[in-house]
Amino acid sequence: MNSSQHGIPSSATEVTNISSHGIWLLTNDSEHFLPYSEFPWFKDAAVSEILNVEEASPGHFYWPDLDIDLGIDTIKYPDRFPLKAK
Repeated sequence: MNSSQHGIPSSATEVTNISSHGIWLLTNDSEHFLPYSEFPWFKDAAVSEILNVEEASPGHFYWPDLDIDLGIDTIKYPDRFPLKAK
């Protein structure tokens, strides 16, 4: 006998830590460190803005309050995707 699952599946994506050096993003399969030196938009953002993250599609993360879109490759290999934000 099979039982159906109740409720809406929740995303396993969340910011688990915010430090003076960067943020830690937990995804379904791993945890990633985003240093402010590579991802400067987070440095002066409010905690509530940083914590509000969605996995828009597998491997694609969006912070709606900050209007930041990042793919997993950008997070893992920031040197391949030089950022030009001021």
